Amino acid sequence: MEPSADVEYEPVSVKAVLAEMKDTAELLIDLSFSAVLNGSDDIAREVLDLEARMDVLQLRARMSLLMAARSPEDAEQLAPVLGVVGAAEKISDAAGDIAKVVLEDIGLPDAMRAALPEAVETLVRAEVVPDSALADHTLGDINIETETGVRVIAIHRGNDWITNPDRDTRIEPSDTVLLRGPEEGVADVYERATGDSYEPPDAPESNVGDLERAVDSIVLMKDVSELAVDLAYGSVLFDSEDVAEEVVELEAEVDALKSRFEAWTLQAASRVDDPVSLRGLVHLANSTEVISDAAVEISEGVLRGLGTHPVVEQAVEESDEVIVRLTVAPGSEFDGVTLGDRAVKTETGMRVLAVRRSKDETRERRPARADREWVIQPGPETELHAGDVFLAKGTRSGAERLVELTGEDPEEAEFPD
Repeated sequence: MEPSADVEYEPVSVKAVLAEMKDTAELLIDLSFSAVLNGSDDIAREVLDLEARMDVLQLRARMSLLMAARSPEDAEQLAPVLGVVGAAEKISDAAGDIAKVVLEDIGLPDAMRAALPEAVETLVRAEVVPDSALADHTLGDINIETETGVRVIAIHRGNDWITNPDRDTRIEPSDTVLLRGPEEGVADVYERATGDSYEPPDAPESNVGDLERAVDSIVLMKDVSELAVDLAYGSVLFDSEDVAEEVVELEAEVDALKSRFEAWTLQAASRVDDPVSLRGLVHLANSTEVISDAAVEISEGVLRGLGTHPVVEQAVEESDEVIVRLTVAPGSEFDGVTLGDRAVKTETGMRVLAVRRSKDETRERRPARADREWVIQPGPETELHAGDVFLAKGTRSGAERLVELTGEDPEEAEFPD
């Protein structure tokens, strides 16, 4: 990493810094894998720019936390907060390493880019031209998320980043906007921003069996690691040891996937023309494992019975995408149907991370695990019943819509005010 400007202590809101670190870490995961998918040096450079920003954020957070510790009791309460800060920094460093696979041409087989489109939602960067229909309007004015399903997840303006744009955020000429959503919608918004047509990257094919299995392992490692990070923040937000323990299990699953990946990569090396081209896969696997390890660090305070410091809870609540915990009410639209039947993501934009079965249902179905019956990575076929509790992630407006559909009393639903 290149040396940067000196960072001096200045009074800052730890809550605001932690919220920005969380948003930045999650953005970096998306951007780094999108850089690989698109073979894009431009997106990879955005990752390194954000990584440098994260370095400054973590230093400021550590300085403020050190100033706040005045007694052994303070130290005990603030230790898990330092863990959250360190974990976000590790995720940032791992994303930077993924970006360098692209920038330094370390080498990736075509099978990698053939597999990633199914694992990565379309994400592109677009430079707003002066006569763009988006320029000099707020996100609320143009309302592209409702019209196209595309979110502006960040804006790069000169040397500054806006990592949590909302409906009042104004887009200015020469801004670089990062767009995420369905490919058709992204193409529409990209053309409005730049005046040019969006051309998606080609998806090559590969016929090497062991290599395809190795690539599939990395894609699954990425999905599981992202889920682990989401659940880790959820465990902190709701001070849930059960959810934190699921994070540990997911991290162990990533370790097992990496072992299989290593075996398949070594077998594939004897069947490809240029074994050196597999080096980038090894870098991706190592970096993805770091992300899952960082997820465990986020939830470590909960696992060790230290609880959640209020400043961390508030930071998670105020971050870009909110995590909610809802209970299915008897007779509601979610009682007795599958997630696919309700098309939750289509209707609300929310992604269901995990479902905990109600105690009665758990005893009936799986008595052996009645104390911890979580369904992790639920799919369209997952059924919901009255009393089931689930965690979901998405926008604040999507969370409010989801509360209505579950039939839970809005006063009792656990989501940010």
